[in-house]
Amino acid sequence: MADVLSRFNSGKLWDFKGGIHPPEMKDQSNHQPIKTLPLSKDFYIPLKQHSGLAGEVLVKVGDYVLKGQPLTQGDGLRVLPVHAPTSGTIKNIAPYVAAHPSGLDEMAIHLQADGLDQSIERHPIDDFLSLTAEQLIEKIYLAGVAGLGGAVFPTAAKIQSADKKVKLLIINGAECEPYITCDDRLMRECADEIIEGIRILRYILRPEKVVIAIEDNKPQAIKAINMALHGANDIEVRVIPTKYPSGAAKQLIYLLTGMEVPSGSRSSSIGVLMHNVGTAFAIKRAVINDEPLIERVVTLTGDKIQEKGNYLIRLGTPIYYALTHTGYQFDERFPVFAGGPMMGLELPDLNAPVTKIVNCLLAPDHFEYTEPEPEQACIRCSSCSDACPVNLIPQQLYWFARSEDHKKSEEYALKDCIECGVCAYVCPSHIPLIQYFRQEKAKIWQIKEKQKKAEEAKIRFEAKQARMEREEQERKARSQRAAEARREELAKTKGEDPVQAALARLKAKKTGAEQTTQQKTLTIEKGEVLPDNSDMMALRKARRLARQQSEIKTENLENNSEEPVSANPKKAAVAAAIARAKAKKLAQTNHDSDITTENAEQKTDEKPTALDPKKAAVAAAIARAKTKKLAQTNHDSDTTTENAEQKTGEKPTALDPKKAAVAVAIARAKAKKLAQAQQKSDNTQE
Repeated sequence: MADVLSRFNSGKLWDFKGGIHPPEMKDQSNHQPIKTLPLSKDFYIPLKQHSGLAGEVLVKVGDYVLKGQPLTQGDGLRVLPVHAPTSGTIKNIAPYVAAHPSGLDEMAIHLQADGLDQSIERHPIDDFLSLTAEQLIEKIYLAGVAGLGGAVFPTAAKIQSADKKVKLLIINGAECEPYITCDDRLMRECADEIIEGIRILRYILRPEKVVIAIEDNKPQAIKAINMALHGANDIEVRVIPTKYPSGAAKQLIYLLTGMEVPSGSRSSSIGVLMHNVGTAFAIKRAVINDEPLIERVVTLTGDKIQEKGNYLIRLGTPIYYALTHTGYQFDERFPVFAGGPMMGLELPDLNAPVTKIVNCLLAPDHFEYTEPEPEQACIRCSSCSDACPVNLIPQQLYWFARSEDHKKSEEYALKDCIECGVCAYVCPSHIPLIQYFRQEKAKIWQIKEKQKKAEEAKIRFEAKQARMEREEQERKARSQRAAEARREELAKTKGEDPVQAALARLKAKKTGAEQTTQQKTLTIEKGEVLPDNSDMMALRKARRLARQQSEIKTENLENNSEEPVSANPKKAAVAAAIARAKAKKLAQTNHDSDITTENAEQKTDEKPTALDPKKAAVAAAIARAKTKKLAQTNHDSDTTTENAEQKTGEKPTALDPKKAAVAVAIARAKAKKLAQAQQKSDNTQE
């Protein structure tokens, strides 16, 4: 750590290997102050505008939002939120074309502006020293600040990861791309705010040294920064020579300290942290002004643009809208690039929106742009290796990329490629090396992602298997303990094992069931297979015996005035009707007998010594009355039952049928007894 500071404090500048000096075209756009682009009617805000994952959407279609309102919500410092660039209505949330050479769509929020540009309530502060470092990091995160130098890494996460590790804080103002001037104009016009943002970073990180590095082709920016410092020595300005790519992080660190960042490591591993001047400006706005990152300075340059310059553009503005407001005339022969000519990306669709990564829109004409020369075979000239600023061997990486030898590509440190485009720029065979390297990186990343997911799935599977084995062992242990307890109980009682006895009974029952099944096999008679109907025949026999027993019990009840087995109300009603008929016939017989007796008395003047006919008549009348009453009761019960069934669908509880049957039997017995007495009387009279 001390070595970094000592080397920096020596004041020496180290020259990194390779690099180029392309034609400088900054004069096209750095003569005019920063302008503000008029608001578009439609904004397309991608959910992911940083290096990382997209956040969770907080709005839905039809919602009205205000300028600066969060549209997504992150989970952790690496998932940045995005904000509404103006006030308006959410029209759609769907995939939309992105500023990417692949031409693939990305999820975006379509915001239709209302033209009022109403903002959410802000809470600016005057002194950031009143907040803790943790509170400042949280404010930077909630504002959605990402690195505006090109990497768009979440700033809050970058600061937190380097906590208590930073000895040297470098603010990058090199801006080495030959066309881009947005940082140059920002340092000229907003130097005070940039210095305020740098001091916020210094307060959070507590480095021992802070330096602003600016290329020597920006004299006015250097002057403006020095004036904003007002002679303070807490921040140092160091001028570096103009060379591409001196603005790259590792190359700038080497320029200032002569130390290389180890491969696969971060600069914080050697005690250095770097931020762009545009990022420092956004930090000041987020902390002091309570403004989220919803706009940035973009350089619009190239001979196809009439009003070249730097414009403050809201994020989500369609690129074609920004170009047409600066006098761009569309020409399908000439592409438009997002970024500079060295590291920029050709845009397949101008409907793509401006995002945090877009620092320049370059629209060249035929004086600046020609069709790429046809690719030729590599001649092994080593020009690419000589110019590579990170000491790679591009010609070897080219062959590995073409043959998809991913293992060799990784062995030759393809991941250290900063995609500066120097190798392709100097290649005499016009091989688009940078495109091959980007594709190879993407393929390796996909393979690693698949391996990572496979490893995660393997870990989950092994954890599941271990859990299942543990549960199985626990079950076995419980069973063993239970068996031991049974054995102990058996030893104490000296009796039969209840478990073995239960198993024996179950086995015997199963054996009996199998024998029964075997007995009910099909029989063969005269070549025909006949089913075994023994069960049905036994059931019929049981029903027949039940009927016979019922009839016997009914007869005994009639003879002995006992309660019958069958107590069907309908049968009771029929029996009552028969009893009434017998009583009526008996009464008629009695009447005839009375007449015969009277005639006999008149002839012989003698009275028989038989049963008194009047008493017999009275008994018959009583029997008829009881029978009639019983029949009426049965009739009312039947009527009530039928009405209840019609209304409720259920049979109500009527007169007890057993009692009715008993009454009928008693009536029949009395009638029979009366008939026998009458017969004896007739015999006596004769």
